[in-house]
Amino acid sequence: MANRVHYRHIADMPGLVLGAAQFSTFSFDRHFHLDYHIGLVTEGVQRQRCRGKTVLIGPGCVSLMPPGEIHDGAIDSVSGYTLRTFRLSSELLGSVAEELSGTQREPALPGALLEDPELAMQLVRLFDAMRAEGDAESLAVQSEWLRLMNLLLTRSRAIVPQEKSGALSAARWARVRDYCHAHLSEKITLDALAALCDLGRFQFLRQFKETVGMTPYAWLLRLRLEQACALLSRSPQTVAEVAQGVGFYDQSHFNRAFRQAFGVAPSNY
Repeated sequence: MANRVHYRHIADMPGLVLGAAQFSTFSFDRHFHLDYHIGLVTEGVQRQRCRGKTVLIGPGCVSLMPPGEIHDGAIDSVSGYTLRTFRLSSELLGSVAEELSGTQREPALPGALLEDPELAMQLVRLFDAMRAEGDAESLAVQSEWLRLMNLLLTRSRAIVPQEKSGALSAARWARVRDYCHAHLSEKITLDALAALCDLGRFQFLRQFKETVGMTPYAWLLRLRLEQACALLSRSPQTVAEVAQGVGFYDQSHFNRAFRQAFGVAPSNY
């Protein structure tokens, strides 16, 4: 395995940089960062020394490294290791923590190693989605970003979670439902839906799920697929035209989602 490193700045989320690397011979000397690092080793093992202690970081672990913490990183497996890293500026982490906790103080995110395979796997999936799509404004990515950051910051005791905030009022739910029906062929973002209810994004996510029993993304996906069924049944449009008409701009994604929901391809419906 050759040494390869790639960084991607997420334009829709200033202060976030995604780092993907494969190392077979490279080692990090003792160093520090000015931003927060959330590290995920997906293959192999990294040996890291920090505060006089040596830890081994492998799949299933989430490494949290705050600014100014001096540490190193070396290979501890014959075949090297692969690493994915979320690099968050202090400003971005502070704004996310404020939204999640409802307080305006910067979170004290400690240096820690969380052994949590489920959380690590979900963070890797989010990383891959952000890197592949380059679209941090999509409803799915926005929702998962807030959910996982809340989980991560709560488990690391950096924030105290907000109390449950109840359900959407009938008027707010109707406003969201009508908006989604009217704009189904367009890009619908979490920011737009939360603004309809005069709520913060995370508060909206929790109230929507309490009201509907599904996440906004899951509900909207089902709405699009149900509308696609109606169009396929009575319209002369092609599958590609139907897909675009209900908000899918990638026909392969539409085909996969349709087959998963109904057990057949759209062309066989």
